[in-house]
This record gives sequence, structure tokens and C-alpha cells, in this order.
Amino acid sequence: MAPTACLRFPYLPARAPARSANPAATYPSPHRPSLKCSAANGDSSISSPNSISISPISPPRATVADGVESADANGLRRPPAPVSGLTVPGARDSHWLPRPLTSADVLDANGKGLKVAYQGCPGAYSEAAAKKAYPNCETVPCEHFDTAFQAVQNWVADRAVLPLENSLGGSIHRNYDLLLRHSLHIVGEVRLAVRHCLLANPGVKIENLKSAMSHPQALAQCEHTLTELGIEHREAVDDTAGAAKFVAEEMLQDTGAIASSLAAKLYGLDVLAENIQDDKDNVTRFMMLAREPIIPRTDKPFKTSIVFSLEEGPGQLFKALAVFALRQINLTKIESRPHKERPLRVSDDCLLKNFDYLFYVDLEASMADPKTQNALGNLKEFATFLRVLGSYPTDVNEP
Repeated sequence: MAPTACLRFPYLPARAPARSANPAATYPSPHRPSLKCSAANGDSSISSPNSISISPISPPRATVADGVESADANGLRRPPAPVSGLTVPGARDSHWLPRPLTSADVLDANGKGLKVAYQGCPGAYSEAAAKKAYPNCETVPCEHFDTAFQAVQNWVADRAVLPLENSLGGSIHRNYDLLLRHSLHIVGEVRLAVRHCLLANPGVKIENLKSAMSHPQALAQCEHTLTELGIEHREAVDDTAGAAKFVAEEMLQDTGAIASSLAAKLYGLDVLAENIQDDKDNVTRFMMLAREPIIPRTDKPFKTSIVFSLEEGPGQLFKALAVFALRQINLTKIESRPHKERPLRVSDDCLLKNFDYLFYVDLEASMADPKTQNALGNLKEFATFLRVLGSYPTDVNEP
């Protein structure tokens, strides 16, 4: 029978140990723990301190799969044999383990198979933004912004593409408030150039129009042009494409719609005038929302959006912004909104009540960058509230 390899444990004496004149031969020094595994050929040499060695001439161990459970002379079960070729990282570092896949990993980058929610009717600028962000997606129109948030949160849609700010009209405050109400994450941004058109039913001329119908921001962006065209009356509706749809369905002869050229094709309207916005550089920035965040990277431009609140006192906002300035982190946007859960704050003299504010900030930095993590860790030390809304790639393409 082939000799059997054994494990010798320094602190476990044999059942019937033979006394030796030299105690160290039976009980190795506790200051030199070692483990030697070799063939039972009389070799009892001591390995280097704090080391484990396996002799290459040791016969293969029996396993449960072989129908035999091997044990040493003391009846102790052997540890499982090491897997050949397996390298185990030291210090039990968990970062070497594979990351579990999320839905963001398995979905096509071009949006194939994605359902993307947007606010408005088919033909809205938000639908164009959704198609730009995910070219092969299936768009899901929603009546309100809140409905689009709920569609993603309730798994009716996979993503939502909603406007955050416009270069002429400013921020869409409703969506900033909804970001806090829901637990979705910003996973990207897309910029879209807005080209407003004046639409009307076939046969209607500009001089026949007495009223213009559209979204309030679209009306504001075309105010001077509409006045020059002699259209004095304004009618605000929920979205631009909805205005085009209403004009077409009601066959209005004295009312035009301000919407996209795509809406004109969808609802059978004529384009009476193109690019009627007062400022030709009219760009809207949209956010892409998902149930799960994406993994931030440092090999491409990233942006991180956060929201926080501070205690009342002089220099508190300066102190908050300094955590980024001291680390050379650029801020691209800062927006303040009243804290709806704490709308009023009593001052120290108990005579005045002040608004309590939330601050929305966009950073030109990735959460994968240690200096960004350190900055947010510093901010968290004195902020009364802090939440990362998302860390996502910056849109560097032309609108």
C-alpha cells in the first residue's frame, strides 16, 4: 500500500504520544508555527517559520467523491485538497470577487429591448430625446412627469428620459422635486437642440391665426416671434405634441400649435414657420433614469449629481462648496429648492422664520475617483442631509 501523507498539527498531541527526552521534538515552539505535508518516508524536516508547504511527491488525497474519507493517525479529518491552478488573493480582499450583474449590464447599449418612458404625447421633444439616448428603444408616453417616474419604479418601463433644464427657460423644478420623492438613479444625460415650428391645419395661413397653443416654456421661448407674426393670444397645455394633437383633432382654423416637425407629420399638420424660437441656441438637457445605478468609471468624463441641506449659520454654504474647491473639483450647476419636509426654520432670536433649503449640485467628477469620495465624506460630516442622485457619463456630443 502506498504511504499516506499526513498533517502534523503542533498544538494537537497524539492520542498516545511517546515520551521523548527532548520536549521540543514533540511540541514545537509556539513562536515558530509551521505545517509540513509530505510523503511518509521518514522526512520530518521543519519548514520555514509561518509557512505551509505541500510536497510534490505526495500521493493524491482520497475524497468523498472517491468513496473514501481519509483521516490522519489521530482520527482528524483532512482539510479539502486544494484545487489545481487556483490562486487565492491574500488578505481576504473581496474586490477580486466578480460583481453581480444588474439589468444595466445585460441590456443593449442602443436600447434594444428597452422600454423608455417620457412625458407627453407621441411627437414630443422628450420622445426625440429618448430616441437619441436609446436609438432602438420602445418609447412609452406618459401623461405627467410623476407618471414616468412611477412607470420605471413599478417595472412598467426600464428607463425614463425627462428634462432637467433648458438654456432659455431654466430648470424644470418639478423634476428636481420628484428626484427626492422617488428612489430612481440618474444613469446618463442627453442634450437636445429644440427647433420650434408653427403648425396649423391644412389650408390655414399665418394671417388667419389669432392664438398659439403649446407648453408654457415653448410659448415663452417664442414670445417675440409670435408678437411679430401678429399672434397675440396664448394657450398653455401640458406638452407641445399635445397641442398639435388637439389642433388637429378639433380642426381649429384660428389656432396654431408650437411643436416639432415630427409632430406635424404625425398629426397631419402643415409647417407654417420653422425655428421660431427667439434664441436659436435653444438646448434642453434631459436626464436618463433607472432603478439601479451604473458602475462609475474614471476612463471617460463623468458627472455626479448630489443634493444636500445644511444647518443655519453664516458661512455654511461656503464651507460646503469649499470641500470641492480644495480638491480641484469643478461644479457645473447649483440649484436651491425649499425643503418641503421642513419649509420653515425659526431663527436664533425666535422672531423670524426662514426657509430651509435643499441644494442640488452637479460635479465634474466620478464617484470612482477617491477625491470625490473624500469630498463627499467631508461634506457628510456637517451636512444635515446628503444623497447622491447619480454618477453618470457626461454627454459630450453635439445637441
